[in-house]
Amino acid sequence: MRTRPRFYAALTITLAGLAAAAGCSSSSTSSASSGTSASSSASASSSADLSSVTLNVGDQKGTGAEAVLAAAGLLNTLPFKVNWSDFTSGPPMLQAMASGSVDVGGVGDAPPVFAASGGEAVEIVGARKTNDGDQDSVVVPKGSPITSIQQLKGKKIAYASGSSANYNLLTVLNKASLTTKDVSLVNLQPANALAAFTSGSVEAWDVWPPYVQQVVAQNGARVISTGTAYGNPYSFEVASKAAVADPKKAAAIKAYLTILNKGYVWTATHPAQWAAAWAKASGLPVSVMEQAAKLSATTPVAITDDTTTAEQGLVDQFFAAGLIPTKVDMKDYITDQFNDSVPAG
Repeated sequence: MRTRPRFYAALTITLAGLAAAAGCSSSSTSSASSGTSASSSASASSSADLSSVTLNVGDQKGTGAEAVLAAAGLLNTLPFKVNWSDFTSGPPMLQAMASGSVDVGGVGDAPPVFAASGGEAVEIVGARKTNDGDQDSVVVPKGSPITSIQQLKGKKIAYASGSSANYNLLTVLNKASLTTKDVSLVNLQPANALAAFTSGSVEAWDVWPPYVQQVVAQNGARVISTGTAYGNPYSFEVASKAAVADPKKAAAIKAYLTILNKGYVWTATHPAQWAAAWAKASGLPVSVMEQAAKLSATTPVAITDDTTTAEQGLVDQFFAAGLIPTKVDMKDYITDQFNDSVPAG
């Protein structure tokens, strides 16, 4: 039974709360009852008893793994103990993962690239794909005279360095024949970026759901770029290489991915129920979360050569832009050994 407070803070979380989250504020351990189907899928070769295993799982508002599992009625089927830790975005989660305090967690397309380039021992273990292209968007405040990306030249743009928004912004600028040197990039985690955006301290913000839907609905913001032309349609589950190398942890990761994938399938087929649950978890109106749930629906997919090629494309572009120090080979940071956690069909 979960004993810690609801893991989503309101989107107007204070800086102090942000620092605590980014510092990997660990939840109390939640023991989960063993589910027969989950246990049988924990290992391809045996029904290993995982009741003595504790998996340290990273979570964030943009992925909502804990909320997904709870809404789908799957949270208590995890056949191991869980320590949930909340993060403001993917990069600080992967930093905590590299330090050993997180075993697995969900992030966007760019965080694994930045982590790999920085020498962090992490590995992509699962993937999901959106049907409508990249989920991130560039928004401008209500009343802004800016109507095109070209008009952002020389303007301040908030974004989270190393996040999916970072890659989305790079592709958005490239397609507008601009570079990152043509704008003033302001690296802010989402809550601080929200404050900067609503106060007028920045002229634009590149971010993901549900922040996009929040500022559109509550602040009259306008979206000036989004969709399949930009970014990358993939999001990932990433694990520490140490956890993948540990047989018990690896079995727990496989069981986790199997159950989590079922959860994401449920959210895609029950958008109204998921929106209501996500709204309760985030503190945002259901009307906002209905839009966010619709746009952020993902389908679990197997790791293939195409997945690796897509991530390598991010490496090439970030390196060419001078945003990462090393042009790594993503084949060294991705594995298909958990592909049987993906639902058939």
